[in-house]
Amino acid sequence: MAQLDEHTGAELLVNPGQDALMDEIIAALRTVFDPEIPVNVYDLGLIYRIAPTLDGHVEIDMTLTAPGCPVAGEFLGWVEKAVAGVDEISSVKVNLVFDPPWDSSRMSEDVQLELGLL
Repeated sequence: MAQLDEHTGAELLVNPGQDALMDEIIAALRTVFDPEIPVNVYDLGLIYRIAPTLDGHVEIDMTLTAPGCPVAGEFLGWVEKAVAGVDEISSVKVNLVFDPPWDSSRMSEDVQLELGLL
């Protein structure tokens, strides 16, 4: 069942009984910070889709604040490693997407306030 995160707009594809797993995945994503903006990738709005399966695989679509990000390759690895640390996850695939393009409106309201954008 698809639901949208009301703060970041991320599409969360949750199977019945997976709410706790989704919370753990999001918590793991919140440990990965953008190297240019001191905010985690989830609240920054870089995560567009999280799709866990019942067999422990999770696929994540994410973007970057700028297409020419110098640490793009490492960044995807940081996300993969963080989510792979969740107990029920057996494999992680992170897809880099640029549609729709990221903009500051995707940030959570808390982050927008913290950065003085609201």
